[in-house]
Amino acid sequence: MQRSESRILTTHAGSLPRPPALVELLVRKSKRQPVDPDVFERAAEEATLRAITHQLEAGIDVGNNGEQPRESFFTYVQHRMDGFGGQSERAVMRDIVQYQSFLTLKLRDLARPMVSLIAPPRAVGAVRYRDDGPVARECADYWRLLGRQQRQFTESFMTAPSPGIIAAAMTNEHYPRFEDYVRALATALRVEYEAIVAQGFVLQIDCPDLAMERHTSFAERPLADFLAFVELVVAAINDALEGIPPERVRMHVCWGNYEGPHHLDVPLEAILPRLYQARVGALMISMATPRHEHEYRCFERHPLPREMCLVAGVIDTTTNYVEHPEVVADRIERAAHAVGDAHRVLAGTDCGFDTAAGLGEVAEEVVWQKLRALCEGADLASARLL
Repeated sequence: MQRSESRILTTHAGSLPRPPALVELLVRKSKRQPVDPDVFERAAEEATLRAITHQLEAGIDVGNNGEQPRESFFTYVQHRMDGFGGQSERAVMRDIVQYQSFLTLKLRDLARPMVSLIAPPRAVGAVRYRDDGPVARECADYWRLLGRQQRQFTESFMTAPSPGIIAAAMTNEHYPRFEDYVRALATALRVEYEAIVAQGFVLQIDCPDLAMERHTSFAERPLADFLAFVELVVAAINDALEGIPPERVRMHVCWGNYEGPHHLDVPLEAILPRLYQARVGALMISMATPRHEHEYRCFERHPLPREMCLVAGVIDTTTNYVEHPEVVADRIERAAHAVGDAHRVLAGTDCGFDTAAGLGEVAEEVVWQKLRALCEGADLASARLL
């Protein structure tokens, strides 16, 4: 994993806007409806090439395929694993349902076509990864399309979900214990984790569960129960990563990629020591939202392990405000001073811009402008820090 040696490197959390035609195909795939494979392949390839081009034009250093071929950041596993079927009943974030007037606004926004993360499939049998063919093809397609570009990324990454977010959202109706389900998912995901690293990518494990589940599936339970869940998932991730060098892995943690009150979010301070137990080379943390912007101070009280980097979220992915580059630079500088070493800080986004096809809250043209602001702010911070 590249560090910010001569300048602050820029990246993002994975998902980027998908064209409407691809969204329609992915919505159908998510419901297991028939889709012409040739039509889908062409649409996904065109969208991936477009996502790569926009990242390079914005100045992103560490890029990816924008997750264009995937229906969402985690439910796509239903097409790569055995054991899923039916429909889950996913708990809704407590802060969304607490205020009826806000819930009304959200329901109005959900009228457009999108992949549902509230009612994904559930585990109805033993969960097993079929083979690494699909992830190998996704990686190969990305490298082929990136090879067409005159400019190149400093480094490339590929995302994969944590066993915890799958277990929390794609509910268990097969395993005798929840812990058994998490462990089975970790074993299955090891195939994908290893394949991504073997293809030359930095592996990003998406773990919104390690923060968001406190105000979702653990909303009615004591904090201690949620922290035990965090420990269970981190241990399962470590098992799945056995044999993979930590410096080839970064872990993304957020409180839910939606515009909402977020007043019930668990503080970063409560979970940070447990996140440090993960055998990864970097933590990617949401730090741009109004609810969490102050939490850079946690890294002063709980120093980042020397072997870890911090990918600081300095762009909010739920608002159409375009951050001023000076604001971005200020956020990067605060994070760097808290960590105590600017070389171990990268600048990123709080989360993805389209975590499920059609779910993005930021207009596409604004997304690209936000990425440009990210890079401009990183340049300013580089001049001051390095």
